[in-house]
Amino acid sequence: MAVASKKKRFGVNFVIHLVLIILAVICLAPIALVLINSFKTNTEIVRNPLTLPVILHLENYIQAWKNGNYAVGFLNSIKLSGCTVIIILIASTLAGYVLSGKRVKGSGGILLYFMMTMTVPIQLFLFPLYFAYAQLNLIGNIPATSFILAALYMPLSVFLMRTYFLNVPKELEESARIDGADTKQVILRIMMPVVSPGMITVAILIGLQSWNEYLISSTFLQGAKNFTATLGFLAMNGSYGADMGIMMAAAFILIGPIIVFFLLTQRWFVDGMVSGAVKG
Repeated sequence: MAVASKKKRFGVNFVIHLVLIILAVICLAPIALVLINSFKTNTEIVRNPLTLPVILHLENYIQAWKNGNYAVGFLNSIKLSGCTVIIILIASTLAGYVLSGKRVKGSGGILLYFMMTMTVPIQLFLFPLYFAYAQLNLIGNIPATSFILAALYMPLSVFLMRTYFLNVPKELEESARIDGADTKQVILRIMMPVVSPGMITVAILIGLQSWNEYLISSTFLQGAKNFTATLGFLAMNGSYGADMGIMMAAAFILIGPIIVFFLLTQRWFVDGMVSGAVKG
């Protein structure tokens, strides 16, 4: 009986690992092809994109960095993502704390409002937002654009932070209140250290989404000096789209930092998602 149980467990684990390996190959194969072809000339790519390069053409990366204006683009992307993450963390943390304990009247209605806003497409608001920003002379202003992205990602962030606050025992806050702590001290010294995995998870999610965002940034960040790395890459399609080697190098320059960032932060990301998946 024990032997049969072990064989069954081994078979299940084997199938699970096989499926995971297949999914990993499916996900990593396109990235590997981009990396391989980024070292090849356009002629070699057209001839056979699946072969390894005979000579590593590092000049593709030099040209891609220069043509995509990545020195400016990466700095703008960092500014945009950083501002968005800061706004999101401050607002969603405070909102999550308030909504987790029904500390205000109508908290159910507020949650319903956030839920409804997640279903409304941002395209409906592009024209009035653009008109307002143009009147305020904020077109091309990176911090101002980050407020639009923060509003776009706020409902999801609030729901996530509310879930993390729901997992904090009420006795922890009550004991702090008994000791004389006010609301500010409770949030900063008691709650935030406990929900820090959730804040890290939200920061990673929003940071990655802001880094890859195209619609808002292309609408409100006009002018090459305000382009993010994503816009710089897409701007190359017209002039350098025929040279696939340079385009592949530019693509890998764009996705490389994201891959490295996620690999470095995946432990905190997974811990945060697991710790916030208990209550809803």
